[in-house]
Amino acid sequence: MDLHSGLAYWIVKNELFDYFHPLRDDFVIDVAIIGSGITGSLVAHELCMAGIPCAVFDKRTIATGSTAASTSQLQYEIDVPLCEMMDKVGEKTAVKAYHASLQSITDIEEVFHAIRVNPDFKRVSSVYLASNRRGLGLLEREYEVRIKHGLPVEFLDADALLANHRIEGPGALKNREAAQMDCYQAATGLLRHHIKQHDLPLFSHTDIVAYEEKKGGYTLLTGDGKAIRCKYVVIAAGFEAGRFLPRQVMDLNSTYALVSQPVEASQLWPERSLIWETAHPYFYMRTTSDNRMMIGGEDVAFKNAERRDRLLRWKIKRLERQFRRIYPEIPFTVDMAWCGTFSSTRDGLPFIGPWPGKKRMFFALGYGGNGITFSMIAAQVIKNKLMGIKDERERIFGFGR
Repeated sequence: MDLHSGLAYWIVKNELFDYFHPLRDDFVIDVAIIGSGITGSLVAHELCMAGIPCAVFDKRTIATGSTAASTSQLQYEIDVPLCEMMDKVGEKTAVKAYHASLQSITDIEEVFHAIRVNPDFKRVSSVYLASNRRGLGLLEREYEVRIKHGLPVEFLDADALLANHRIEGPGALKNREAAQMDCYQAATGLLRHHIKQHDLPLFSHTDIVAYEEKKGGYTLLTGDGKAIRCKYVVIAAGFEAGRFLPRQVMDLNSTYALVSQPVEASQLWPERSLIWETAHPYFYMRTTSDNRMMIGGEDVAFKNAERRDRLLRWKIKRLERQFRRIYPEIPFTVDMAWCGTFSSTRDGLPFIGPWPGKKRMFFALGYGGNGITFSMIAAQVIKNKLMGIKDERERIFGFGR
């Protein structure tokens, strides 16, 4: 299935990683990573840096699945607000999940600084808008619980929101710990680096269609009959991981995104913040390094790719109206638009680690709106698991929670 359609901005902005290297013969490796997007590339990075032999396999051109359709925002906030998550998973687990997500942004920044790859990573503020009076009540509760647990947050009332961000609304939560980047450039930059520095084997256009558990590992079978023998396998294939899961653990949604034509930098909103809101489905917006505006949302339950794609033109109009509701004075002319499919979970948390009873098959499933930060956590947890290092995040994000 096509994970996205339309004209995804990152594929236009960047030179395509034109890499064609299907697996031609049987292959043996310690760790096989399925998926070459931002999750798989971060897993490969952590394993390569730890000296663990690994290889990456993808059925598509490298990093052209969900990663190419990402709007690449990095926030410590999770789709489910902390005050509501505590009711779902318990206060201790919810608070640790939020703190882990906060730390993940810094960890991502340090990864790219260390390897001297710049995927347009930039620290920006985040403004979480109350869409209405009900949303304001949610933000008031959320503010209190974040303050209680030492999470960075400011409360903006209506006057402060207008004075500081030129937005008319009931109020907002703000923090200065968010970031944004070019997700496609990040994934391909990581893979290029480790191909050069660590001889990372990377196989494109190699579809894993079946697997067989063996004593001491797995045999993965490709669509054209090749066998990959490995001690461990990491599933970093997003919602396409379903063939490896005993049961479905996520819901599928369709989402929509637009990029504007460039404008003068002086025309953009204050601080070029990440802006999102409490309404469901929520609307969000960011800027790009070339002074475009990227907006998205209008999520609906996924039925099939054809229905998702048919809605694109209508969703473009709705997203344009949403933007003009917030910043009517900023010119916004659509230059590119796309739609994609993503997964979400009941509690807003990803699934990381082994399925109970499958000790050698690890899942790195960064479901939800904060998939990139979850991907960093997954890469670290899986590396630690392979090295015999205890990591309490495995319990927080594991299948047994």
